[in-house]
Amino acid sequence: MGVRMPHSTTHTEQGRRPPPRGPSPAPRITALRTAFPPYHYPQHEIMSTLAPTLMSSARGKLMLRKIEATAGVAARHLALPLDKLVELAVLDDFTETNQVWLRTALDLGEEALTKALDAAGIDPTEVDAIISTTVTGLAVPSLEARLAHRVGLRSDVRRVPLFGHGCAGGAAGLALLRDYLCAHPDQIAVLLAVELCTLAYQPNDGSMANIVASSLFGDGSAAVVAVGAHRADSGRGPELVDSASCLVPDSADALGWEIGSYGFRIRLAAEVPVLTEEHLPRAVRSFLARHSLTTDEVGNWIIHGGGPKVLAAVERALALPPDATVLTRDSMSQRGNLSSVSVLHVLDTLMDTPPPAATPALAVAMGPGFAVELVLLRW
Repeated sequence: MGVRMPHSTTHTEQGRRPPPRGPSPAPRITALRTAFPPYHYPQHEIMSTLAPTLMSSARGKLMLRKIEATAGVAARHLALPLDKLVELAVLDDFTETNQVWLRTALDLGEEALTKALDAAGIDPTEVDAIISTTVTGLAVPSLEARLAHRVGLRSDVRRVPLFGHGCAGGAAGLALLRDYLCAHPDQIAVLLAVELCTLAYQPNDGSMANIVASSLFGDGSAAVVAVGAHRADSGRGPELVDSASCLVPDSADALGWEIGSYGFRIRLAAEVPVLTEEHLPRAVRSFLARHSLTTDEVGNWIIHGGGPKVLAAVERALALPPDATVLTRDSMSQRGNLSSVSVLHVLDTLMDTPPPAATPALAVAMGPGFAVELVLLRW
């Protein structure tokens, strides 16, 4: 007589639910707030003050004025009063500069984080995870660890400090925020970005990279509160649908910092716009194709412009209509390049007047690596 094999049991018969059909619910942003230092100056005043330390020749000063005129920046926030910023830079003491960075970063980070939690109606003790990103200073313990008790986070809060993403840090942070909440759909997580770019100002460095950086970068912070899919009905902002990264080979020297006893010195190669125009289209179209979308179907573009040449390269590469980059250009004009905070500032502005429900939006940022970071959002 043959042996009767036991009846196999399916996952459903064991009481497990079958995989859901259709798109899974996504984490959702419920609040985003920004904070800026109180020292706000028009671009002309900043550049006039920096000019004597950047350029000594008449030809050099003429070039500086030309860069100022084409930077697309009307005003910026600075971590310090303008005269104190120059004094600190001339002092050339990285220890002192980093201490100023830490004090200011903690104050701005606390302000942005507290405002975002208040706007979301979430008590700090409800936060399960916090991601922080910065590339303009060094701190161990990291910013979010130092802020946890200041703002009232739980002692068991999960922490993910990021360093090195640079201008792509805001988009990369949103991607990690999404990944965490996809794995923990019942939880609440926040992203904190703080950048004090002007503290990296290098006097007496007449390189084109330093001059361009001195004409573009500003200071600020942003905090994003997001909830997992099981809580997403309470969110008023966009869903975090998907993300992607693209690391371009043989481009590590194109963008970043040279770090030494002098502090952070900008590395900004002339080919950054070329790299953007060459590699961004394929990355974007491949990513959108995963969701059966084309660039024409993206309702809102949340772009870190980087600077006028990089933003023009993005517009050409993706064949964007003129109105697609209005929010980015407005952010650049009002605040300058805020590194990782820029793309979050653009998103904050968009959330003030959200598009119709189900509108797809794409966050795009480029940073050291040379890297492209993409995040698909949906209202």
